[in-house]
Amino acid sequence: MLITSLTNSKIKNYLKLKNKKYRYQEKLYLIEGEHLVKEALKNNILVDLLVLENYEVTYQIPYTYVTKEIMKKLSSLESIPNMIGIVKMLESSKIKGSKVLLLDDIQDPGNLGTIIRSSLAFNVTDIVLGLNSVDLYNEKVIRSTQGMLFKVNILRRDLKEVIKELKEKDYLILGTNVQKGIDIKEIKPSKYALIMGNEGQGVKKEILALCDKNIYIKMNNDCESLNVAVATSILLYELSRC
Repeated sequence: MLITSLTNSKIKNYLKLKNKKYRYQEKLYLIEGEHLVKEALKNNILVDLLVLENYEVTYQIPYTYVTKEIMKKLSSLESIPNMIGIVKMLESSKIKGSKVLLLDDIQDPGNLGTIIRSSLAFNVTDIVLGLNSVDLYNEKVIRSTQGMLFKVNILRRDLKEVIKELKEKDYLILGTNVQKGIDIKEIKPSKYALIMGNEGQGVKKEILALCDKNIYIKMNNDCESLNVAVATSILLYELSRC
């Protein structure tokens, strides 16, 4: 089947998924490109698949061909993809593991995507986004995760409430503070929650006040600070060696 009109009801509904409010209302979002589609298939979350006309597909799943005009309208990329998938959101309300990452108002979608990839690489499969963090289903976040988004348990909640709950379950709450922290190499927690802060402001004072320990990365004095995604990656690597 080939859809040629932008007024087609299916296409009109999928175009609405580019709007954050509608995404959350429908619990669906768009992914672009064959790599992400393959990852979504592996994780059983692909709902529908649109393919650029004349592009050969080998998947044993239902799909619909669309014109270049429609694909361009749906895509957020400069070069239109060969396929766009419609994916269901993975909803969770519980932290499942012993290693948790809390993100205090991360704003840059590229940073969030990189952090998600690094979390999975270093065996952290629970991430809690602060209420004012960037939208998890922003197209730049999705692309940056390279499909790792589908494999991590991600919640959006008030961090102060989450920290209280984690303390009651004996998690060690780790903040990040260069001035008043201890070298990350000096601690070896087996059950922890690491808090990383906003790109410009860091972790809020009221959140830092709830931490059991503050840590930092020892580095050359000529470097004042690291990008939050880079710093998170290093800290998670060091913690994975515990």
